[in-house]
Amino acid sequence: MSTQTDEIILSELDDDALTDQMHADMYDGLADEIAEGTRILLGRGWSPTEVLEKALVEGMRIVGMDFRDGILFVPEVLLSANAMKAGMNILKPLLANTGAKPIGKAVIGTVKGDIHDIGKNLVIMMWEGAGLEVIDLGINIDVDVYIGALQEHQPDILGMSALLTTTMPYMKIVVDTLKERGLREDYIVLVGGAPLNEEFAAAVGADAYCRDAAAAVETAKHHLARKYRRNSIDA
Repeated sequence: MSTQTDEIILSELDDDALTDQMHADMYDGLADEIAEGTRILLGRGWSPTEVLEKALVEGMRIVGMDFRDGILFVPEVLLSANAMKAGMNILKPLLANTGAKPIGKAVIGTVKGDIHDIGKNLVIMMWEGAGLEVIDLGINIDVDVYIGALQEHQPDILGMSALLTTTMPYMKIVVDTLKERGLREDYIVLVGGAPLNEEFAAAVGADAYCRDAAAAVETAKHHLARKYRRNSIDA
């Protein structure tokens, strides 16, 4: 059976209708359509930044809101994230050529003893869509790997994820090691995972707890803005 999406010819839509359709396609996880729409907008003279912000980021913001509100669930959001990736793969080299600077940089990984990465991967996609440069360390990450990555990449944010209650305490080991080495104040530490909460984040010395990928975007932006304001005052 033919669906409405099948009948829509993206190239025949005006810019406003096309971006609206891309938001809908992002919601439905249609990667091919997102890639096509991205190419069409670029062909019409849109800058890579405009396509990113008005078509991709806005579409993923809508997905994130419904994920937060329990309307969408992880499998659906993964499809949307994959669709966004299709557009991002086209835009990334173009954004690099324009000299567009990311809003910040983050290093993220799942802590030692934990091999779960679905939530982490969602956060990465949402952060990249919001304009962050993200270095993914992967799973089962030891404190020395975290520290090495921080020193190598000099990010603004350290993100740690855990899904098991048995691995949650490892986050405190990482934060305590940062304190011991005099590095804690150099980074915004954000933690997340199903068994965590705000009280746990405070107890381990993190800056904030992110309950889901949508919250991770808003939390990162909030803390980056605070960091930039503080740095400008100190300067």
